[in-house]
Amino acid sequence: MAQKLDANWNVCRSRRRFWHTLIDALHPTTFNLKSQLEKLKKYQGYSLPRFLGRQILNYKIYQVASAIETEIQAYFDRESVQNLVGTLEESADEDEKVKVLVEFEKRLSRGFDIHFQDLILKAKIFSILEHLLCDCSCSIRIRDQVALVIASLVRFNKDVFVGLVLMGPTVGALISMPSCCSIRVLSLLIKFIRIPLVDELEAHKGIPRIISLLSSENVAIQAEAIDCILGIAYYGRREAIEAMLEAGLVEKLVELQGLEKQSNVDENGTANEECSKPDPKMESEEEGYVENCPFEACVARFAVQLESGEMLSKKEKTEFKLEILRRVREASVSEAEIASIVAEVLWGSSP
Repeated sequence: MAQKLDANWNVCRSRRRFWHTLIDALHPTTFNLKSQLEKLKKYQGYSLPRFLGRQILNYKIYQVASAIETEIQAYFDRESVQNLVGTLEESADEDEKVKVLVEFEKRLSRGFDIHFQDLILKAKIFSILEHLLCDCSCSIRIRDQVALVIASLVRFNKDVFVGLVLMGPTVGALISMPSCCSIRVLSLLIKFIRIPLVDELEAHKGIPRIISLLSSENVAIQAEAIDCILGIAYYGRREAIEAMLEAGLVEKLVELQGLEKQSNVDENGTANEECSKPDPKMESEEEGYVENCPFEACVARFAVQLESGEMLSKKEKTEFKLEILRRVREASVSEAEIASIVAEVLWGSSP
């Protein structure tokens, strides 16, 4: 009983200390707000001077209230950053680490804040996250959440955090992690950073490693790898596209597409209705394919992304399209499959 009373007393004392600290920090602004409210009472009435006085005072009160809100948010931001750094560096509790990472990600999702960014940079949070992401002794659960936070940092301010991603080992760590979440984050980073990240992948031989993920036994990882490949096809230069073709991408896509069609046919030879009838609610916003059939028409989708991409000339697009068709004919197991995929590529690509 005595220990329980002592614990409750410590909690109450820490809460009192918190509120006293916050009140001391806000004392000048709260005093100013109180004086402004007292002035407002004196300007009650309907004469023009009083009306104008009320409008001016209302604006001043709004400014003071905004300043108070900013001070409160700044205080909580300082506390959250300190708690994040302390927990990641000192705590051995995995649940606690995931909790603070999720809270930090939610704060980042609220949009850019220059003061919060200063706190992040001064605390060297990106370096801490990068170390955890590359630490193989950490659990996949923590590393996945770290990867999501890094993506949120890039979305928070590309001008600052894109350079840190490109200069460090983040991209390589994401590719090497056997995780669906890590490949999804890599796909997000390709969409955020675009051409510079694709160039970095090509320069450091990361593209063949992404292609190799199509051979994973995890269908979710294969599907996320398809998203990465489509992003590379759209933002990639000639060297990146050549690296994908040389790594056997078209052959692997033909194989996956054939396996999916085979799995969508039951023992009686009847098409599986779940994949033959697209559900608009399940369609991806960018690629427009059914999520429970991730490899449907994947060769044609790759060709469409390549032909609508930003970095290739019209001549290069034509050459790559012919190369894709040649590889499809070599990789297909039947004339019917060749005709089906070639038709999808020709009709699916822009004229």
